[in-house]
Amino acid sequence: MKKMSNSTLNLNIIPHIPDIDNGDNISDILISALNKSSICLKEFDVICIAHKIFSKAEGCIINLKEISPSRKAIELGKSLNKDPRKVEVVLQESKKIIRSFKRADQNEGTLICQHKLAFICANAGVHDSNLADNETVKTEPKNPDLSMKVLRDKLRNYFTLENLGIVMSDTFGRPWRIGQVNVAIGVSGLPATKKKQGTSDAWGNQLYVTEPAFCDEIAASSGLLMSKAGKCPAILLRGLSWSGEYGSASDILREQKEDMFR
Repeated sequence: MKKMSNSTLNLNIIPHIPDIDNGDNISDILISALNKSSICLKEFDVICIAHKIFSKAEGCIINLKEISPSRKAIELGKSLNKDPRKVEVVLQESKKIIRSFKRADQNEGTLICQHKLAFICANAGVHDSNLADNETVKTEPKNPDLSMKVLRDKLRNYFTLENLGIVMSDTFGRPWRIGQVNVAIGVSGLPATKKKQGTSDAWGNQLYVTEPAFCDEIAASSGLLMSKAGKCPAILLRGLSWSGEYGSASDILREQKEDMFR
């Protein structure tokens, strides 16, 4: 089913989401928050939700007091001025260390890693932000696409919808650019990219490579309203449309054989 394009896109914070604890049911919490806000989901709505609440609910919180760093973690920790216990967690979450570096003006260096889920980011997605205990870190959810599917199924059933998109976001840096931006690490109910190859632009020129990263665009736009201090982990986007096969977050990962920089 395809919806006609809408010229207006609305983004709104979904309020009334409490602090999340291990074992919390995110679907029930989100439905309660929507009801408290008098928000009834509609066809082709999209919810972008921060990974951190799933990390907490799914128990992806590591107590550093229980971590014994390996020799490699100790060596990297020393060169990066980084807690070797955190480095050990990063190593455990990584397929591969792409690069480690520390600038002279940095207090703490960075590990660029290929995560077990195959995406490449700083410190394998291991964070110590948004946690009350400074002796803990959080890791990425184990299966973000599955978490999004479970959430989508429950929301679709509750609101009796056919078309509903769910995106899980995390904050990544970008090569060659300063700053960070939200990207998609979990997707359900919509295509990860919009394949424009074979169509034409406004002047009739055929497009050969154009393929907007639809789920990343959704995640990036949500970052305009999310903030680490604001406790607003869920954003409702209304006014989008899509067609074609549903995708997953892995659809936007470039294979190493196509990577010009590794």
